[in-house]
Amino acid sequence: MTQEFNIVIEKGEDGYLISEVIELPGCHTQAKTFDELIKRTKEAISLYLKSQQKPVEILTKFVGIQKVSV
Repeated sequence: MTQEFNIVIEKGEDGYLISEVIELPGCHTQAKTFDELIKRTKEAISLYLKSQQKPVEILTKFVGIQKVSV
């Protein structure tokens, strides 16, 4: 069964790309290129799901991202 997850991608001070999976707390990774980041993110999600004792139930629905100025 295929599941979809939302990720946030940021660029760190060292130039690495960092992804965080919104629906899976603590599930994140980094890489130098976008393609490698997506590959590693999929691996991180698979490992996260395999490590859980029971199926992961997604309780939140990602709405979006908004930039604000203060």
